[in-house]
Amino acid sequence: MSNIQNAEFGSIVKLIQEAQSRVRQYTNTALVTLYFDIGKTVSQKVAQGMWGQGTVQQLADYIQAEMPALKSFNRRGLYRMKQFYETYCLGSEFDAVFQNIASLNIENQNNKNVSAPPTHLSFEFVSTALTQIQKPQNEKVSPLATQLGNDDNNEKTIVSALQTQLSWSVHLEILSACKLPEEKLFYLIMASKEKWGKLEVRRQIDSGYFERYALSNTKMSPLAPQLPAKISEHLKDIYSLEFLELGDDFSESDLQKSIIKNLKKFILEIGNNFSFVGEEYRVQVANRDYEVDLLFYHRVLQCLVAFELKITDFKPEYLGKMNFYLEALDRDHKQPHENPSIGIILCKSKDDEIVEIAMSRSLSPTKVAEYTTKLIDKKLLQAKLHELGELYNQSKNIEP
Repeated sequence: MSNIQNAEFGSIVKLIQEAQSRVRQYTNTALVTLYFDIGKTVSQKVAQGMWGQGTVQQLADYIQAEMPALKSFNRRGLYRMKQFYETYCLGSEFDAVFQNIASLNIENQNNKNVSAPPTHLSFEFVSTALTQIQKPQNEKVSPLATQLGNDDNNEKTIVSALQTQLSWSVHLEILSACKLPEEKLFYLIMASKEKWGKLEVRRQIDSGYFERYALSNTKMSPLAPQLPAKISEHLKDIYSLEFLELGDDFSESDLQKSIIKNLKKFILEIGNNFSFVGEEYRVQVANRDYEVDLLFYHRVLQCLVAFELKITDFKPEYLGKMNFYLEALDRDHKQPHENPSIGIILCKSKDDEIVEIAMSRSLSPTKVAEYTTKLIDKKLLQAKLHELGELYNQSKNIEP
């Protein structure tokens, strides 16, 4: 078979795969919308006193008798749909947030130059969004309400804003595992952006990603070159590497080998915009070879990202080594259209004061982050987040 035939046949296979993807997306969107509509009917009938628990069971039995092949419409499944509707319906605590997202989506369709909705949530964004939640009924929450007309249209828009590309199993995982509205919103957006499946959503929730993200201290050098996007949106302060299954004692070589062995999971943790370039990546300076532990390319930031792995606490001298690597990468490996390389020093732990002083005069865009090889107790993270929230709210109330 000739190379021309290979290319032609490959293009046809690509067309088939794209069509299959569209069919899956359409099917998933239809299912999520269906479950929302069924949840609405059940919720309203129960709220009006027309249906009791026995009636819901009768409905489940009726569906089973009429359509025995369907497995999602038992009593438990119907109540899950009811919960889904009540969590995200018009008038719920999410109403203002989702209507604002929906209005941005509509503007994007009409104007390609309009910025897309935020794909990452800072602590301030979450706090600001929460101020819109549960407004008094006589207070206008969004101009979108007057544009769309009746409640049915509003609810259709809200369903659309629910990121219907997420599978029903992902929605169920978020509904059952997350209690706070801002936590649900966070995982809805992140699962959509990072294309997480059910198992990865569960792992991220179990590892306290929401709490870790909100607690992140993403300070970099104030003298570092300006990048085209906020680094805090793409880098974490704490990385959960429990999937490496390392014991209590391990070397830097063990850590690196385990990351390479579990590279797919590692990229899921650091973000799917990272593309792997190489391990022990060689840079040459003055006819001497030096090796970067791990080298990635970030598609959004459009730059090389060097990882230096450490099994000890952060030490100031680590920064000098990273500065050297980044300069070598920028001189000999960075493409003209790319942005300056970024460094991530991944340590067992760090003292923020030491990091701040070490980086205060650095020109290098380097991030010092921690990792954990065991799941962090979510209760500890939640306690820290609550404390941070109190401090944040107090700071907002202080007169300038």
